[in-house]
Amino acid sequence: MFSDESRAGSMGSTGDDCRLSVVMLPWLAHGHASPFLELAKRLSRHDVLVHFCSTPANLVSMREQLDPNAFPSIRLVELQLPALPGLPPDLHTTKHLPSHLMPTLKQAFDLAEPDFGLLLDALHPDVLIYDFLQPWAPLSAHRRNIPAFQFLTTAASSAAFFCHYVIRPTEEFPFPALSLGVKENLEHIATMNRFANGMSDGERFFRCMDRSLGFIAIRTFREIEAKYIDYLSCVLDKEVVPVGPLVPDDDDDDGGSGRDRLTDRDRETERSIMSWLGAKEKSSVVLATFGSEYFMCKEEMREIARGLELSGLSFIWVVRFPKDGILPTVADDSSSWATSLPSGFVERVVKGEGRGLVVEGWAPQRKILSHPGVGGFLTHCGWSSVVEAMKYGVPIIALPLQLDQPPNAKLVVELGVGMAVRKGRGVLGEFEGEEVAKGIRDVVVGEARGEGEEEGAADGRRHKPNGRRGDQGVGAKDGGALRGGEERWEGGG
Repeated sequence: MFSDESRAGSMGSTGDDCRLSVVMLPWLAHGHASPFLELAKRLSRHDVLVHFCSTPANLVSMREQLDPNAFPSIRLVELQLPALPGLPPDLHTTKHLPSHLMPTLKQAFDLAEPDFGLLLDALHPDVLIYDFLQPWAPLSAHRRNIPAFQFLTTAASSAAFFCHYVIRPTEEFPFPALSLGVKENLEHIATMNRFANGMSDGERFFRCMDRSLGFIAIRTFREIEAKYIDYLSCVLDKEVVPVGPLVPDDDDDDGGSGRDRLTDRDRETERSIMSWLGAKEKSSVVLATFGSEYFMCKEEMREIARGLELSGLSFIWVVRFPKDGILPTVADDSSSWATSLPSGFVERVVKGEGRGLVVEGWAPQRKILSHPGVGGFLTHCGWSSVVEAMKYGVPIIALPLQLDQPPNAKLVVELGVGMAVRKGRGVLGEFEGEEVAKGIRDVVVGEARGEGEEEGAADGRRHKPNGRRGDQGVGAKDGGALRGGEERWEGGG
């Protein structure tokens, strides 16, 4: 079943009746729900009533990002998933979800279709905006004569890359800058095509796109991805409408909208980080973080630690663990990050030299990126991290790990906003600490990469955008592109 926690006393009002009403249904991942929420905020400023639907577990972080006083037109609606073995309600989200439970979560989401239909019957929205893994959602809307369109939270380039190799597997991708290698291209697509509940992710993705009414919205802007937007539209034979990068406003704190929504622990973490960062020279610190839902294995963490130490630079490293506290592929291990690092690393680098901070769990990523002391961002190249780095003018050291991250890393290099760490055995192969250190120094210090470097990747600092210019560029494009997207969407509704 479902519940709308802010419906009472408001749904029957005259003001609500005359407003355009939208139901949003993102996939159950923070990296998808957050862009949906940013789109909801922008729509609400245009007097659109938004019902943001997700599981109670997923809405926990959404409540932290949403000030109801600032956005009274956004209603959080709980959708309960059916009980399945091994998947308790607190894991009805990809955050902290052990990887072996991902197919079970997708199955549970599929089985929520009847209750989602009841939600649509109760709310009577004018439009449904849905994500990429729930092809049953637009069908449920169509049966009720509710227009539905898909909102892709990925880059247009990575979406075009994936669609091309599924639809035209024997043809080369027409943009060589994004190619991972002849063999690696198809291997990478295969890793993205996982099965759950009798359906592959690829089937889900294409069915969602096919069922999008008239057009597909996407989280990007033409100034950086025009050719990929146009090619994606060509491959799908459907209009693709960019709505901007949807980076949260600067006054929205990471993990909370407004200072009063941070926990005491979060406040103390932020104070410690910003105090430490404030004592560093301009552009001298590297931020290293790899997303809220990827958990490095013990070997990967050791190589990152080696790379940070060998770089000789100051750093802030954010580490995360799955719900059970066990690192992937490492059985019977302690949940303490310190036990996963090279012997003596903490004593030498963190405590002894005072050159680094290792933060477990949450850190104010956007606030750190906006600080003048930060000169590089070692990242997995999730799309949110890429556009945030571009907004704040911080050059990227790209270390892609899975999913759409390898094409995103290639785009980073093509745009001249970062460089990639060399890996062995393909783009998703193992990496070594020496190469991590070299990538960091190439970008932050500006050392030459040397013979055999990737074309377009040399001299990362030369391409580093001015912080204010980056803010105005990406931020301004956000607003302009979004207005165009909203006009198109309102016409379709």
